Amino acid sequence: MGRVWMLIALFLAAASVQASAQNKGWAARDREVAARFAPVFYQGLGDKPRADYITRFDFDGDWRGDNNWEHADDPRFPLKAYVYYAVSETATHYFIHYAVFHPRDYKGGGLRGPLLSEAIREGVRRGGKFDPTGLSGEAVLAHENDMEGCLVVVAKGAQPKVFVVETLSHDRFLKYAPEGGALAGFGRVSLEGERPRLYVEPKGHGISAEAPAKDQPARQALLAYHFTGAAGDPEEAGDGRVGYDLLPLLTTLWPRARKGVNETYGATLSYKLDGVGVLRAGKASSLKVSLTAGSAFLGKVGAPNMARPPWGWFDRGERETPPGTWFFDPARTVKRHFRLGEEFSTAYVHAPFIGVTRR
Repeated sequence: MGRVWMLIALFLAAASVQASAQNKGWAARDREVAARFAPVFYQGLGDKPRADYITRFDFDGDWRGDNNWEHADDPRFPLKAYVYYAVSETATHYFIHYAVFHPRDYKGGGLRGPLLSEAIREGVRRGGKFDPTGLSGEAVLAHENDMEGCLVVVAKGAQPKVFVVETLSHDRFLKYAPEGGALAGFGRVSLEGERPRLYVEPKGHGISAEAPAKDQPARQALLAYHFTGAAGDPEEAGDGRVGYDLLPLLTTLWPRARKGVNETYGATLSYKLDGVGVLRAGKASSLKVSLTAGSAFLGKVGAPNMARPPWGWFDRGERETPPGTWFFDPARTVKRHFRLGEEFSTAYVHAPFIGVTRR
């Protein structure tokens, strides 16, 4: 009997090693895809530049969300440049989410913004619909932590190329097709080589394909963040260029989200999606996604717990869409948003956040 258990243990150990090797293989492939099409982010700078630098959530050496506003001002913590990513794949396209983190959203100013946000919150709490500013229907003026980003969809083939891009800007998904592309009726995004060129506004950090008129580069300082595979320090960027590195959402923010409310997340949400397409060994099937995860970062300054990770992003004009659809099922989302035909596959061969991985 002892020999049998030893053989079983050896078999399980070998299987674990094989699975680990496979995971490392597709994880490396995901990074390769994300690196190839990583956008160039032109970051506008406001009157609090350190709050506009793109960085990682744990820039201060911990995973607490409720000290990031304070630590953004502390020069002991360099704001090295990182961008988060996640990759999923159908037979026809790659879907690459990029998430950009800032320690503050300071719309309204570093001091006035949080105070006004708290005034709105207190007014609504005490008087129901009472809002002395008239701004409660808009994105909140200021809050601790901020994360916005984009979805880059790449058509597969001998020469993969960017097909469409969606960006998040204050709870709106903005839709773009590359300049010179076949899709009409959408905004245009320019490319630098294979990389979308995107603009990140100062203070509120909404992302779009070009700077709004009031934020044109001639009137405002800009930093150009380019993927280099090394995290640069914007305070040492004498030429206005900053190199950034990529961090996988799957092994950084996602495991902490699965633990519920904690020092990183101040709120959770149940995500339920039906009919998610899957293609395994040439056979199509559908999957029901049901999970609970942290949906908002813990934050206390201004409006509490307002910044969200990508699975918490939504378009306020699509309230009927199940939460998490844009992140967990980007293929069906893009097909609907861009009115695409049946040649656009929505069955995943790789979608690690819902347990589907390529071999």
